[in-house]
Amino acid sequence: MNVALFIPCFVNELYPHVAMATAELLEGYGIDVVYPLAQSCCGQPLSNNGDSQGACDAARRFTGVFKDYDYIVSPSGSCVSHVKHHYPWYIADDADYQALQPRVYEIVEFLQDVLKVDRLPKPVYFPHPVSIHQSCHGLRELGHAAPSELMIPYHSRLERILQLVDGIDVRLPERRDECCGFGGTFSVDEPEVSVAMGEDRVAQHEATGAEFIVGADPSCLMHMGGIIRHKCRPIRPLHIVEILTGRGGAA
Repeated sequence: MNVALFIPCFVNELYPHVAMATAELLEGYGIDVVYPLAQSCCGQPLSNNGDSQGACDAARRFTGVFKDYDYIVSPSGSCVSHVKHHYPWYIADDADYQALQPRVYEIVEFLQDVLKVDRLPKPVYFPHPVSIHQSCHGLRELGHAAPSELMIPYHSRLERILQLVDGIDVRLPERRDECCGFGGTFSVDEPEVSVAMGEDRVAQHEATGAEFIVGADPSCLMHMGGIIRHKCRPIRPLHIVEILTGRGGAA
């Protein structure tokens, strides 16, 4: 199979190490990974701010760039969710998009649903307690875990794949699926509320005794990371691919 890396704009600019870890992880399973240079923003900020024409243009551009690949894989749950669940608002009748939509995956989804991995490409030892952060888009639109409001048996994709890491101690905050408060442009429009929610969420993760907050969406980790740095807290945010590739110790 050939797999195209979909790297969201803010990951490209602020967290390139997450993009490189994603590529390394896929290549470790013998996959031919391609990074299409023509890719750009998926259009989520445009959609969130009411620019329907701009969001439509972004959706058509994304489809044109990625339509010829077997799979499109990204380390950002919120951007994948936008492509899979919100592009139909703009280009539902586009035949290329209809064919592409089921081939777009968040990285943990891809490892579990397509590759069906039961091991990591190389042994990884990470002897640290970590607290799992379930991001809203991944939780409720991609099915990364069981939302507590549905009152169904608990499951977590992140927890399950972290069991492949030697020495790790996985913990859950008391309110395991509470929002971190980022919400994209919500953090700009309502900064006081956003920060207050983020402070509460960081405190919940700290209460587990974890050294790291681990998630699959870099936007949430970015928001909580900013609060952590501002408050000089010892806990650190870490994208799950950094642990799965053995890069976490240098984060």
